[in-house]
Amino acid sequence: MRVYPVAALALMLCGCVREAKTEAKSVPADTPAVAVVRAAPADLARVLEITAGFRAYQEVELHAKVAGYLKQILVDVGDHVQAGQLLATLEIPEMEDELRQATAATRRSDAEVLRAKSDLASAEAAYAGAHASYSRLAAVVKARPNLVAQQELDDALARDRSAEAQVAASKAAVTSAEQQVHVSQSGEERLKTLSTYARITAPFAGVITARHAGAGALIQAGTASNTQTLPVARLSQIDRLRLVLPVPESMVGVVRVGMPVEVKVAALGRTLNGHVARFTGRLEPATHTMETEVDVKNPAGKAGAIMSGMLATAVLRPGTRKAALAVPAAAVSRHDSSPWALIVNDSGKIERRELKLGIETPDKIEILSGLKAGEMVVVGGRGELRPGQSVDPKLPGAS
Repeated sequence: MRVYPVAALALMLCGCVREAKTEAKSVPADTPAVAVVRAAPADLARVLEITAGFRAYQEVELHAKVAGYLKQILVDVGDHVQAGQLLATLEIPEMEDELRQATAATRRSDAEVLRAKSDLASAEAAYAGAHASYSRLAAVVKARPNLVAQQELDDALARDRSAEAQVAASKAAVTSAEQQVHVSQSGEERLKTLSTYARITAPFAGVITARHAGAGALIQAGTASNTQTLPVARLSQIDRLRLVLPVPESMVGVVRVGMPVEVKVAALGRTLNGHVARFTGRLEPATHTMETEVDVKNPAGKAGAIMSGMLATAVLRPGTRKAALAVPAAAVSRHDSSPWALIVNDSGKIERRELKLGIETPDKIEILSGLKAGEMVVVGGRGELRPGQSVDPKLPGAS
């Protein structure tokens, strides 16, 4: 009997339908269907996005070391200055008078040294004459006793010792005069040093971001015990900026110096690449975050330069895994002490597995132990399922 191709095709379709009906009948009608996915390798990357702010790399309020009137200020807001550049000068008349007095005292001390040395020379000459006279008389008495009266010899000895004592006193006077010279010179040098503080210079290259005083203003001496003094100006270094990130407590353990950071400046439409330069190593009690800094180059004068105070989004990727065994985040439960998931075994029954997790992304979680590649994990309706229950697993896209 000849079977035509169309008839053969019809017979095959009938057989497939009969087989499908047979398989459908193998699953009880009351068996619940559950959505499942297979655990499979995937490339995972942990991503942390933090809103951060730019700060000047260095910023200082410039105070005067000594009090005086502001004679002139040579800069204004927005001026770029170089390290060591003169910014302002003070007028301090009383210090000039004190310096002249100190200079005169030094000269007087020098004159006292000269006078003391002259007295020493006279004392040494007198001692030389008295000692020679006594030596001659003593030699005569030794050669011809009773030729010289004893009183005359005693008088010569007294004059010799007195002249010797005068020499010692003159030497002490010279030493004292020389020490006074050092004291006078120290006082003069101190005033000269203080007079240099009448010139306020830039400690580093940067931009004047504030000017607090004008010519003629009385500027008080800025000291550690007096913080209310008026500064002359504020200097900020902006050719390099600090991006300060408040890293949350859960991530402080993975922050390392040199970690790459992607910096997105929305206001300028720019994306920069940087690295973690430093971190405090402590949590702020109010926010439980750790300040972490990224150094960002910011050449001055160029279009699109970043300004101190701007906000940016810092993107950190503290961990990546290639071909890591992963499941959707919705498949993992954390209601108990350790994470777990429900799987459908080869017999079509529910099993509960304790899991050890690795890297977590917004949609996937790395499984370090507890699952094998290809096993079906339940992703929905877990609250109504119990271990050992028979289910009908449905993979995504299955009809």
